[in-house]
Amino acid sequence: MKQLVLLLLLTGSVRFSTAQNQLDTTAVQLVAAQPMFRPTAYIVPLGLMTAGLLTQGQISRHIQSEVVGRYPGFSSHVDDFGQYAPTLAVLGLGAAGVKGKHAFGDQVILTVLSHGVAQAITQGLKYTVAYPRPDGAGNESFPSGHTSLAFTGAALLAHEYGGRSGWYSVAGYGAATTVGALRMLKNRHWLADVLFGAGVGIGATELVYQTYPWLKRVVFHKKNMALVPLYTGYSTGVCWLAVF
Repeated sequence: MKQLVLLLLLTGSVRFSTAQNQLDTTAVQLVAAQPMFRPTAYIVPLGLMTAGLLTQGQISRHIQSEVVGRYPGFSSHVDDFGQYAPTLAVLGLGAAGVKGKHAFGDQVILTVLSHGVAQAITQGLKYTVAYPRPDGAGNESFPSGHTSLAFTGAALLAHEYGGRSGWYSVAGYGAATTVGALRMLKNRHWLADVLFGAGVGIGATELVYQTYPWLKRVVFHKKNMALVPLYTGYSTGVCWLAVF
């Protein structure tokens, strides 16, 4: 009788332990299914955007007057090509088989999402704020699209390859900073435009990287989805199609 009671107790303990393990596993899966946010990652981009807002107006006009006064008639196309350099570096390294933080396929998706978010914010503000350019050629100065695009690429490069060598991050952010400086030297943008654009690029990339594990688990594991190139006649992009 004692042996039977002991056997029943042991059986009950095993079942309780198994159930507890199942509950623990379920809890871990539920936590893992949620996007993880690290607020400290947004200190730099929010700081840049705040600086852009604070320097808007008189400060930017004074600095731009000094820049144009020292470099009148400055002309260059380096910024037009340089804005793509960090992004091309990421995709080029991935395509060449250089191991990054993610596999090449994930890098492509992260690149599309990061640029999509950054440019949606940038272009939305451009045509909502309608702030005049310093050279008077248009009212879509704030924020700088070239700078936003360049810093998105720089943040991608830092995320994917900054762990291999800090020089990747230095090169990416150095190239992006050069693009922003050239936009001012060419009298196409105010300092505020460049600072805010840089913050948007970095912040959008941070947001995508923090939510990507969740997106990949919940959305991108589906087979009934596709990324389709898009051309409207005025601009190019990528359209994401999915059936739920």
